[in-house]
Amino acid sequence: RLIGYVFQGCFVFKSASKKRKRHVGKNLGTNGLIRFFSLYKYIFSQAIQDQLNKKVLDSLAEFIKKHGLGCSSDVWRQRASEIPTAALMLGVNVPDHAMTFRSLCNLLQDSVTPLVVSVHAKECAAVKLLIQKVLEQLMGRGVSVDEEQEDDTALLQRTQCTISALCQWYKTKCTQVSPQRNENLTNSDLPQNLPVVVIFKDFEAFNSQVLQDFILICSRYTQELPFIFIFGIATSPSAIQHRLPHSVSSLLCIEVFHSLSCTQHLASVFDKLILKSQFPFKLSSRVIQVLVGIFLYHDFSVQNFVKGLQFSMLEHFNSQPLSVLCCQKQEALLSAKTLSKQNVERIRHLPSFMRYVETQEPQEQVQLLTNDEHVKEVCQKLLKNLHKYHKNYYPILQCLHSLTSSLPKFPLGKHIRELHVSCIEKNLWETEEYDSALQLLRILAKDELVAALRKCAEILKSASTKRMQNVLQQLEDFIGRLEALEGKSDRVCVPSCCFRTDLFQLQKTLLEKESRRTKRMNPFEVLRSQVMEFIDSLVREYLTPAELQPLNEVCYYSSSGVLRQRLNVTPRTSIQAALSHPFYYLQNESLKTDTGTISSAAPDLCIVYKLHLECGRLLNLYDWLEAYVTVMSAAEDQDTDSEDARFIQAVSEMEFLGFVKSTKQKTDHVARLTWGGC
Repeated sequence: RLIGYVFQGCFVFKSASKKRKRHVGKNLGTNGLIRFFSLYKYIFSQAIQDQLNKKVLDSLAEFIKKHGLGCSSDVWRQRASEIPTAALMLGVNVPDHAMTFRSLCNLLQDSVTPLVVSVHAKECAAVKLLIQKVLEQLMGRGVSVDEEQEDDTALLQRTQCTISALCQWYKTKCTQVSPQRNENLTNSDLPQNLPVVVIFKDFEAFNSQVLQDFILICSRYTQELPFIFIFGIATSPSAIQHRLPHSVSSLLCIEVFHSLSCTQHLASVFDKLILKSQFPFKLSSRVIQVLVGIFLYHDFSVQNFVKGLQFSMLEHFNSQPLSVLCCQKQEALLSAKTLSKQNVERIRHLPSFMRYVETQEPQEQVQLLTNDEHVKEVCQKLLKNLHKYHKNYYPILQCLHSLTSSLPKFPLGKHIRELHVSCIEKNLWETEEYDSALQLLRILAKDELVAALRKCAEILKSASTKRMQNVLQQLEDFIGRLEALEGKSDRVCVPSCCFRTDLFQLQKTLLEKESRRTKRMNPFEVLRSQVMEFIDSLVREYLTPAELQPLNEVCYYSSSGVLRQRLNVTPRTSIQAALSHPFYYLQNESLKTDTGTISSAAPDLCIVYKLHLECGRLLNLYDWLEAYVTVMSAAEDQDTDSEDARFIQAVSEMEFLGFVKSTKQKTDHVARLTWGGC
């Protein structure tokens, strides 16, 4: 129940053999599940989505207060037919829109007005249906759950669903709405002028004629009903002009609100959940690539990305018994002291621990392989080093990204996640991209170098380790020495417009500069070279790959194949597996069959599917029916009169799933569309 409560998502699990079958929670146990849930709450208590959209949601609330609560009755009457309209640009990450609109409705109802309606295009195919949805939601929320609500419902059923009926209800009911819902509602005139907010969640999906008719109707009642529209748009503001003629759009007073882009949302998630030393759970480079790949090439959904992160965490705690050490530092040290004999043996078999043992003296190796208590002591020391590694890793990673993110062609990546993946999977300093970035940094002018070092100093100020504070002092010393130079700087510098820089021309300039260089450098060049050597030493010391750290398997989840199989499944493969092996899905003993045989107890669709695998490109319907009847005749108490109808229904389902289609070549045949089976 707890796992189902934590993950309100849907994951596809393919059928597997008995040998590989695992039960969720087998390795967790009661204590492990409690430990997992406490860590889960600690990590995901950030309310990521709400925080990311807070700015735009607050702006929308202010917009509605300004055009609704901030206007008196006279202002509303003096207005022409214009309806205040907010065009909310949400981007193409459609799966996240539902959460955004839910947060928006809650915010408006709690702080602005209780008269908020949200409608979907699929529910409003005609203008009558749209008006009906608006009236149903408003009249249901305008009164409490008592006899008045029953009267309102009856009134709605007896009268036509028109805006004039809504006006009558608004006049009689809106005066009863208490202004205490909002602390700013102090004007006694405000309860009579609470705005009616209509949110079109998927504006582009609405029928344009339905929108036009609804806007024209509402514009005639603006003096009686303070309408405010919110259009949820995934593409661009021009979608309004494309769907509404000028005669209709001129009735709207439109203001555009932009939400953060989905890539900015992803960057914020990385900063808050992944690139933090406080969070003990980590992802390997391949797992990050799988999650980011699904995000970039499938749905752009931050919500689904977070669900993938949650699933990775659950899978890690379920499949890795040593995840008992994946917690905060003090708790991990206490857990290391009380490790069971079985877990101590598991530690000895970890690849990273085996590499650590190989680097020790022979006498120490014997102790590590035979003495359990000694392993526990060493494990505590290694866990301290692992936590210290993360505390030093992330500040230096952010500094390097700050230095290289504005270089031409982005040799180390435009986003910090790209640099992070490169650092944890290999020695960054051994790559050509790192050498290229370092060469570009070595030609920075003095003012650009000082500005870059100041950004690094700001990052390091928030670091907590003594080593990082020492690095900060050294950086500040370099900054002071650079500023003390009397204007001597290298004339060759990276242009400020990095995106338009010709990399070939830049390399040519570098070669010319090197050819003209004499053995004697000016003071700025000497100091700049020292700064670059210092930066390089920090990279080599603190940005070592995570897999080289002993006991990294405790907190790093690396099963990218399992994650890809669960989150990025292929529907056709899953459907074929279900049709070929219904026993693993229905858990019915009568469906167990030998290889190559077909059970008459299987669903009709499974039987028809298996029979069609034996045919070529064209399937004769009569022969297919005869084979189906032969299989079904083996079953007892079978109604033979209904076999034809059941076969036709199964073939129709096969066509719906995309396995066959009708063909004009032969009237009594269908064409097969897929090949191979499970």
